[in-house]
Amino acid sequence: MAGRVPTRLDSGMDVAGEGCKREAPWKKMSKEELEHQYSPSRWVVRRGPEEALKTYFQMGNHATQRARASRRSLLDVPYGDGEGEKLDIYFPKEASEALPFLVFFHGGYWQSGSKDTSAFMVSPLTEEGVAVVIVAYDLAPKGALDRMVDQVTQSITFVQTRYPGNQGIYLCGHSAGAHLAAMMLLADWTKRGVTPNLKGFFLVSGIYDLEPLMHTSENACLLTTLEDAQRNSPQWRLETAPMPPKDPACHILVIVGQHDSPEFHRQSREFYQTLRRGGWRASLDELQGVDHFEILWNLTRKDFALTQIILKTIFQESW
Repeated sequence: MAGRVPTRLDSGMDVAGEGCKREAPWKKMSKEELEHQYSPSRWVVRRGPEEALKTYFQMGNHATQRARASRRSLLDVPYGDGEGEKLDIYFPKEASEALPFLVFFHGGYWQSGSKDTSAFMVSPLTEEGVAVVIVAYDLAPKGALDRMVDQVTQSITFVQTRYPGNQGIYLCGHSAGAHLAAMMLLADWTKRGVTPNLKGFFLVSGIYDLEPLMHTSENACLLTTLEDAQRNSPQWRLETAPMPPKDPACHILVIVGQHDSPEFHRQSREFYQTLRRGGWRASLDELQGVDHFEILWNLTRKDFALTQIILKTIFQESW
């Protein structure tokens, strides 16, 4: 089921221009429909919403415990001065500074989730020679979106500074974590005094335009104004002020699950199209047979399609 080959959706797409831009379809939705569209647990196909969330956290906790017991690691490493600014680093058996690093940002609508239950991909990736970094950030309401974006930027700066001989830093985020990873396309690294060796992005079931969320219950904790939403929306920012790629060779993979909601599909498709129009090297893939949560927890498997995509991208193999 979950190991089926993804559907490549980027061939033949019109990315040169949209002509007269139509109104975003979400603006015609009722508050109830928006709530439904942006509630991923309502779209699971093999479990009820509560069971899907319970299984998701159980599998994340189990994968993290297994990774900490079986892999060489550095845990709770401070990347900043804040209490929540810590990360975990998991190493392959043959460890050196000259490794590719995958840096992962968990989801949870910027309000839940933890690095301590998010090491899904550690075992299969470290087995193949990839170091994995799982990043914590301050959740709302303690952390505002601007602060989270700054912390993610800081965590990447830390990895590059600590391991300057790395063979590439690859950012991976799920759901809200995909949004945070995508914001790094807009980062001003000159302010950090270091340019990270970013080689790829794996944006999994993400949200790239935050404005629709202002009309859902998720906004109560985020306290997002329209200005906040636009400033922290990579979709809006790249549309209104296109930025050329800093590294044209950097590959951005926008990935969505077959059973994600139509709004998650639309967000992924439109962000991909915006990237392509801006000259970024981007692809869009629909992963067959999985919903919003299965797409991540199946990363515990080496034979899972997304695990293979990540490995082949890092090691520059065709897939």
